[in-house]
Amino acid sequence: MVVLGIESTAHTASVGLVDDTAKVLGVASDMYRPPAGGIHPREAANHHVEVFPRLVEQALAAAKVAPKEIDAVAFSQGPGLGPCLRAGATVARMLALSWDRPLVPVNHCVAHVEIARVLSGLDDPMLLYASGGNTQVIAYARGRYRVLGETLDIGIGNFLDKLWIELGGTFPGGPQLEAEAKRGTELHPLPYSVHGMDVAFSGMLTAALALSGKGIGRPDLAYSVEVTAYSMLTEITERALAHRRGSAVVLGGGVACNERLRGMVREMVEGRGGTTFAPPRALCVDNGAMIAWTGHLAYEAGGSIPVEESVIAPRQRTDLVAAPWRGS
Repeated sequence: MVVLGIESTAHTASVGLVDDTAKVLGVASDMYRPPAGGIHPREAANHHVEVFPRLVEQALAAAKVAPKEIDAVAFSQGPGLGPCLRAGATVARMLALSWDRPLVPVNHCVAHVEIARVLSGLDDPMLLYASGGNTQVIAYARGRYRVLGETLDIGIGNFLDKLWIELGGTFPGGPQLEAEAKRGTELHPLPYSVHGMDVAFSGMLTAALALSGKGIGRPDLAYSVEVTAYSMLTEITERALAHRRGSAVVLGGGVACNERLRGMVREMVEGRGGTTFAPPRALCVDNGAMIAWTGHLAYEAGGSIPVEESVIAPRQRTDLVAAPWRGS
């Protein structure tokens, strides 16, 4: 069985194909990079519309798969930026209709869980999901994935991007800020906003910009931001592990590619006698393969829908989507 997946929740347009063993047959991606500032949803959507025909061709060629060999088409239904989601959903509907194949909606956050779960071989891990628009600690319970903790304001990735752009940098800010942080040596105090199982980053953004105005250099500022923000994420992940009495954590999302965050979470989990896993970068960031794999799981569980019901859901929460393939 081969499933094609379409990803278009934010800045990345991606097409991926997987088989029923979770083997990634082919992936083709293209990221929208604004000339200045952050992501403009409509401009990003226009980018996706322009590149998707090429990406479909490239993914099929890489997989050495013909359209007649595809069994289903999956797409990111939500959450995400509305115009971007519409671009991907339109492509998925067109392919499903022209190839006469079932159409399967996928929750983007759940897809990050499932690709990490199958790659790690861990049966029931908890996910620390750290990306631009999403920051959540997710675990499975009673038929669906539950959010044990999350951001109360902006996602960790959006926070890093906003900070970097305000400091005169370009989008995406996370990787550039990480490079600066590796040169930093002095830890400056910043707001540590943990509220039970939740976190907040807007106060840290304001304080970091204030420090910059006082002459603190980029390396030390980036170092202070990373240590503080990732300590917050590690703390709520540890608290969630204790609550679940769990022992396994997987990471997902673009920010989860950060070496410092991976190292802090790994040290915490291994200190508790547990196991941690982070997918390779290409499958940790937004990608079509994770949509295809989760689409396969959903399709096998009867999750295909008519094209006329394939509306997007920009605010779709992780914990409002059933995961029948996981059982009770």
